[in-house]
Amino acid sequence: MIDYHSPRWKRKRARILKQCGYMCQESKRYGKRIDADTVHHIFPSNDYPEYAWCDWNLIALSHETHNKMHDRTTNQLTVLGEELRKRTKIPDNNT
Repeated sequence: MIDYHSPRWKRKRARILKQCGYMCQESKRYGKRIDADTVHHIFPSNDYPEYAWCDWNLIALSHETHNKMHDRTTNQLTVLGEELRKRTKIPDNNT
């Protein structure tokens, strides 16, 4: 389980946000320019702990878009979150 208050996560989060230009990548797909303030695990870290720290599994999203990726009651991916997961290819080297 990831400690989202740890220095390691804060560094990783900052790097992913910078790498994505601080723009919500899901909104960007639709030509919208919305600031990102959250880093989302495409393959949820609780279900796929082996991918929790992999850059390819992390994406910058706005808080609003991130909330659309998860059912906050069940903590499961929503249809939108599942669609993102399905279109994300796991690299051969998994790093």
